[in-house]
Amino acid sequence: MARPQKLIFLGLNAVRVLSIIGLLLVFASSILVMVTNIKAVNSFQANRVTNATDLMLDCDYIEGSTVPNQPAGVFWAVVATLLIIFQVIILIFSELRWPAVFFDRYFPVLGSDFGLGALGIFQCLIGAQILSHHVDDFTLVAAFFLFSIGCLNMLLGLIFRESAKSKRSIRGNKADTNKGLIAPQFVNVPPPFVPNAFLNEKADDASFATYKSTDKANYGFGRQGEKAAGLRGFILQRPEESLPRYASPTPTFSPPRVPRELSTSSSSSFASPMSYRETIEIPDEHRSRSESPPPMPTHSQGRYGRNHGAF
Repeated sequence: MARPQKLIFLGLNAVRVLSIIGLLLVFASSILVMVTNIKAVNSFQANRVTNATDLMLDCDYIEGSTVPNQPAGVFWAVVATLLIIFQVIILIFSELRWPAVFFDRYFPVLGSDFGLGALGIFQCLIGAQILSHHVDDFTLVAAFFLFSIGCLNMLLGLIFRESAKSKRSIRGNKADTNKGLIAPQFVNVPPPFVPNAFLNEKADDASFATYKSTDKANYGFGRQGEKAAGLRGFILQRPEESLPRYASPTPTFSPPRVPRELSTSSSSSFASPMSYRETIEIPDEHRSRSESPPPMPTHSQGRYGRNHGAF
């Protein structure tokens, strides 16, 4: 047993086919009416020149046509027929849904956001316009058929409202059919959070196997970040160590040279950090000062001068 959605789809598309057929019949009958009117007007003009006393010259409509016998009657009759043909062409394109962007932007009442009510109103207006004149049998049947389809479209528009065109859409029906199929689902489960201290080498390699996933992961600036960047083709370089422009240079400090004599003797049980056996070169200036002790005053010089004796 067919589903209700399938029946609605088939019924709406059947009404669409009948609507297109009715519009094509009206298109053909309108061209036939325009040709008939032009022939009748030409015959009327010829009889008017040859027989000026004919009583038929005072009739309201030209014989065998829908053209009124009044000033510019022929012009307005042809314009009305051309407008009907133009409207029929627009309605046919709207039923074929081509181009859909044009109707959605410039003629939204016939677009996908509206139902079938506006379409039915236009069809009824065209049918009533044709049926209000004396026409031949073919045009009469075509106009009555279009008027009936217009009433049906208005009824469907009241029932389904704006969802009527989406329900009869072939693409929408394919999408609904594909939704019913069961497709395998792939779930991307993120790995659980584990501190770096408890990760071993195997777990670390397995965690970086998902670097191609679309989810953004924050690896920081450590080993994980460097490894993830390397797998993606990036190269991380350490910045050169440099001081900022506003920082003053660090003063260099050179420790003083310690003479060999000041080093601790080997007899001490605790050697100081300054004791070492390496040879230290002492400049001559320091060597002369360290080897020669300062001069001591003699008894002859005394306390108060060089030439004073002891008191």
